[in-house]
Amino acid sequence: DVQLVESGGGSVQAGGSLRLSCTASGFTFDDSDTAWYRQTPGNECELVSTISSDGATYYADSVKGRFTISQDNAKNTMYLQMNSLKPEDTSVYYCAADRFIPVGVGNFPLCPPKALDYWGQGTQVTVSN
Repeated sequence: DVQLVESGGGSVQAGGSLRLSCTASGFTFDDSDTAWYRQTPGNECELVSTISSDGATYYADSVKGRFTISQDNAKNTMYLQMNSLKPEDTSVYYCAADRFIPVGVGNFPLCPPKALDYWGQGTQVTVSN
């Protein structure tokens, strides 16, 4: 069975940092795009960041310059380093993987993004003032 398991969420004060991890089993990231999504206050599933199979990265404007996505194929793990966190970053964060993850086409209606091949169950990030 394929599983994506997120970890690293928690509660921090504004300005703090967290690093989320997503480890895959039964599946390798080598030939896939991978991404982080989060639930918006309006209950849509927003693409936060993605890294393509050839290493190209994308960031939502709201996180650009603060978040960094990376991947360690040897460990079958992807990461989201989140710095300078803001209260509006509070959400459940989900990792996902697919042969192709679309960018700039709007949000999925719900999280986790089940239209993609694989997704995790999410990890809570809470940022307080």
